[in-house]
Amino acid sequence: MSDAIDSQGIVGQKWPVIEVGPLRAAYGGNVKNTAKISLFGALALLGAGMLLTGCKPDLTQANAQALIQAKYDQTAPVGATITVDEVGLKQGATAKYWTITKMYPNKYWADLTLTPDGKKAVKLVSGGDVIQWRPASLEDKKFSVVVQTVAANHLKAKDLKDLQDEVGGNKSVEYTESVVLDGVPAPLQEIAHNPGNKLSSKHQAFFALDGSAWKLQSIN
Repeated sequence: MSDAIDSQGIVGQKWPVIEVGPLRAAYGGNVKNTAKISLFGALALLGAGMLLTGCKPDLTQANAQALIQAKYDQTAPVGATITVDEVGLKQGATAKYWTITKMYPNKYWADLTLTPDGKKAVKLVSGGDVIQWRPASLEDKKFSVVVQTVAANHLKAKDLKDLQDEVGGNKSVEYTESVVLDGVPAPLQEIAHNPGNKLSSKHQAFFALDGSAWKLQSIN
C-alpha cells in the first residue's frame, strides 16, 4: 500500500498498487479484443436484421413453369378432345376407325359404328360406339361430333411471358397450356390438327410467397 495524494496535495487514504504489464502489449491486446467484439456485434446485428426482415427469394420464369407443370403432373392425365367435321369423318373412315352401318333416305344422315381399331383410338363423348351423323342439310359443312383420344396425357405449360408484380407482393404470369398427343395414332393426330380443333389455350397463373418459398396459388 502507498500514500495517495488527491488533487489538493493532501495525503488521503491508502490505495492498492495495481501491477500492469507493458503498456504497448496491454493496450494492443485491448484494441484487438475491442475490434473483435465490434465485428462480431455487427454480424450479430446483421443476422438479427435478416431474421426480422427476411430475404425474399426470386421467382424466375423457369421456377414458375416448373410449379405450373408440377400442378399438371399431379392431376390425372386425360384424353385429348377432338372435333370431327366432314373432312375428319372421311379421314377416320379411311383409317378404319369407323364404318357406315346405316344410311338414311335423305342420303346425308348416317350412323357410323366404331371398329375394333377405332375403339382402341377414340371414345365418343356422347357415349356408346355409334356416331350419329346428323347435319342440317346436304350443304351443311359445319356439323361435327366430338371424340376423345383413348391415349391420356398430362397438359403442358410452355411459352411463359414476363412475370408481373401483383398486389401484396404476389406475382402472375401468362402462358400457353398445350394438349399433348403422345401415344395418339398418326391418322387421329391429323384429324386433331384440322380447323376447328383447339390444341392450346392461354392462361394466367398466380403465385404467392409461403414462408420462404413461392407457391402456385391459382390458374385462370
